[in-house]
Amino acid sequence: MPVAPPRPKPLPLNALRAFEAAARLGGFSAAATELGVSAGAVSAHVKTLEDELGAPLFERTARGVALTALGQKALPDLTKAFDTLGQATLSMRAQAQPQVVHIVTLPSIAQLWLSPRLPELRAAEPEIEVSLTAEETPPNLKRAPFDIYLFFGGDLGDPIAEDAIFPVCAPALAHRLTTPEDLANVTCLSDSTWFDDWQTWVAAARPGWAFTPRGPVFSLYALAVEEALNGAGVLMGHKALVQPHLDSGRLVAPFETTVTLPDRLKLWSPRAVRPQTPVGRVVGWLRKTA
Repeated sequence: MPVAPPRPKPLPLNALRAFEAAARLGGFSAAATELGVSAGAVSAHVKTLEDELGAPLFERTARGVALTALGQKALPDLTKAFDTLGQATLSMRAQAQPQVVHIVTLPSIAQLWLSPRLPELRAAEPEIEVSLTAEETPPNLKRAPFDIYLFFGGDLGDPIAEDAIFPVCAPALAHRLTTPEDLANVTCLSDSTWFDDWQTWVAAARPGWAFTPRGPVFSLYALAVEEALNGAGVLMGHKALVQPHLDSGRLVAPFETTVTLPDRLKLWSPRAVRPQTPVGRVVGWLRKTA
C-alpha cells in the first residue's frame, strides 16, 4: 500500500511574521512598532526562525541588519502571503459583524474631528455600530482589521479636508496680539508631533524672523487645544481640528496669515466600497459632512 511521506514540520507563524516585517521595513525596531511588540521580541523570533532553518536570514553588523540572499528570496512570497491573510481576516470580520464599521485614525482626529460627528452619524444610521481606534501612525493598510482609515497625508485615499494652520487663542488673550512679533511675549503651546508648524507659519507670516515658541509641549494635540481654550497660551491651530471652536467663538485667529499644508485629511478603505453597505454609508456620510 502506498505510504504518504511525512509532512514537513511547519515553521512558527509568529516567527515568520516577525521576519517578514523586519525584512520589509528594514530593521527590528520598525517591525516591533508595526507588530506592537518589543524589538527584542522581534529579534528572538527571527533567531528562532534561523535556528529552525539552519541558515541566517539577516547579517548583523554594528550599523544594523541586512538581508542575506536567502532572506531576500523569501521576502516577496511571505509579504504576498501575509497581505492575503490580512484581506481574508478583514473579509471574515465584515461577514461576521456586517453592521459594525471599524475606523482607525489619529488621536487628534478621533477626539476633535470625528468624535463630535458621531452623535449625528448614529442618528442618521442607527443600525450601524462604529468602532473607533486611535493610533499615532497608520497601521499596515493591507493587514490591519479596519474598514476606514482617516489620516493626514499618505499616497492612498481621497482628500476630504485641507490641512491649514494658523495661530489660535482664547478671546481674552487676542487683545495682546497685534502683529506676529507679539508672539515673542506670550506663551505658545506646541504639539510634539507638529512642533515644526510654528516655523512653517512664521516663515510665511514674517520671512527671515528667527522665532522660537516659548511654552509647554504636549504629546496629545487635544490637550493643547484644551489649554488654548483655557486661556493658557497661543496654539498653532489645524483648521480641520479647531474649526468648531472658531465657529463657537471660544477660539479666535488673531492674524490673517494662513498656511495650507500639502498633507490633507484623507479617507481610505482597504476594500471596494459599495454605497449600500454599512461601510459605504459611513464613508458617504463622512465625505458629506467633512
